[in-house]
Amino acid sequence: MNSCQKYFSVCALALLTQAAFAQSAPSLGSASSFTVLSAAPEGGGAVTCTDSSVTGDVGSSGLPASIVQTTCAITGALVAPVSAGVVADFNGAYDALAAAQCDRVLTTLDGQVLSPGVYCVDAAATSTGSVLTLAGSSNATWIFKIGTLGTGALTGTNFSVVAQGGSALACNQVYWQVAEAVTMTDSQFVGNVLAGAAITVTRGTLNGDLLSKAAVTLTGTAVTGCETSGTGHQSKQKCNQGVGNGPEACDPGNSNQGNPLRSNDELGGVPGNPGRKGGNK
Repeated sequence: MNSCQKYFSVCALALLTQAAFAQSAPSLGSASSFTVLSAAPEGGGAVTCTDSSVTGDVGSSGLPASIVQTTCAITGALVAPVSAGVVADFNGAYDALAAAQCDRVLTTLDGQVLSPGVYCVDAAATSTGSVLTLAGSSNATWIFKIGTLGTGALTGTNFSVVAQGGSALACNQVYWQVAEAVTMTDSQFVGNVLAGAAITVTRGTLNGDLLSKAAVTLTGTAVTGCETSGTGHQSKQKCNQGVGNGPEACDPGNSNQGNPLRSNDELGGVPGNPGRKGGNK
């Protein structure tokens, strides 16, 4: 008789608990298509990217001018303003994470080695020169809630989030729900960040998505969005789908801007003449 047969109830509870952890991450819905998203209310979104790179789409609830690039390489699409549905899906995921029941309350993230679960910090969490180690399987989920009493920011300086044993850690395994601002400096950070206030990342790297109810500012950093798996996503190149004007594998986006009479998508035409020049009349 092996140990799991001998202690069946204990093993069954462990398996059920692991399954619960795997199912605890909420769906980001249409917001999952963004690596960086400023979903500020009333069109107040703003993204500022300086001397940085972003692998994935960047969105703002503000006007197109609200996304500012200065020596910033973005591989995906720039979407501003994003739809009301994107903002609603982000807020729904933020609220779902806020409602998740805590498995354990932490007083610090420094030096912790944590199995999958939901971890809460009542107020602010500040880590300097420390490492947070996540120990679990490739389909496990970790959720961190910062400021569960209503206020609290997440601040990291030279802060690293790593997998035990040096194995790869997918960003869509890790979620951070933060009541207020997130500030990372010279850090190696992992996870989907859903912040109630501004997100600021300076130098270092971030493997994950940055979604905020306020502004997002990137300076001298590299942000890589989650891979295509489970709750992850992958951006497609944006293009003009007029005949001969763009690769067929790309994503044409909302080329008719909500009005088919204004579309220049393919409808007849020849290379160099995309058809629908006057709309789909």
